[in-house]
Amino acid sequence: MSGFAVVWGRGYRAEQVDRAVEGLEAERVAARRRADELAVRLEELTTEAARLRELVARLPPQRYETLGRRAQEILALAEEEAEALRADALEEARRLADGAETAARSVRDAAREAARAVRDAAEARAGEALAAAREGAGQARARALAEAEERRGEGLAALREARERAERLLAEQDARHTERAEAAEREAAGREADRAARQGALLAAAGERLAEAERALAETAERARHDQEEADARAAEVLAGARLRAERVERETERLLREHETARDEVRAHMAHVRSSLAALTGRSGTP
Repeated sequence: MSGFAVVWGRGYRAEQVDRAVEGLEAERVAARRRADELAVRLEELTTEAARLRELVARLPPQRYETLGRRAQEILALAEEEAEALRADALEEARRLADGAETAARSVRDAAREAARAVRDAAEARAGEALAAAREGAGQARARALAEAEERRGEGLAALREARERAERLLAEQDARHTERAEAAEREAAGREADRAARQGALLAAAGERLAEAERALAETAERARHDQEEADARAAEVLAGARLRAERVERETERLLREHETARDEVRAHMAHVRSSLAALTGRSGTP
């Protein structure tokens, strides 16, 4: 791992990566400058060596027969020293050329290594950011689906409870009806029809809202799947959309529950009125 500090869900800190890249770029520029200087020096030495070789080649062969023995020895010694100096110069030129080539190779290797380090750091940062985005999108999708499913279950349970209570109320009302309360029963039947119509309307509305919640759940699942495929570019949008859809489903479910509670209160009030009317009628019919 690199020496960069890792930020959760975002990879390395941008300022650290920028500083590292700037440092590597400065080293690369310095190495390039040194390589250029060595190349210039090598070219100068190569040119000088070529000039010396050409100059030596143009020199006429020396004849020492006319000189004295001592002079011939001195000239021979000078020629040997000149040859040694020429050989040393050629060796120095070769050594400098080898050194320049080695330095250039080192610079190239260092530049490649620096570029590879920058590339690896960038790839690691991108990989961590991508993994974090995918993980965040998956978690948001799972939470949204779980919340939507929970709200849907609550809505179904409330709908079943309202239907069961209405059925129980109707059964209890049928059990209490007697022949002496036929007129009251007809009146109650009319009111019950109105209540049933209202209840049917409420149940229909509840069914429509439930269907809407199921459609919202299906849309949430589809959009979450689609957003998962595009998590590289739209992770933040997926999270925001999932939260908004979950909140909409929650608000709709809460409104549905409040309407069910209101309908239940209306049914209770109506049944209380019916019981009161039946009790009053029963009391009057039993009076001599």
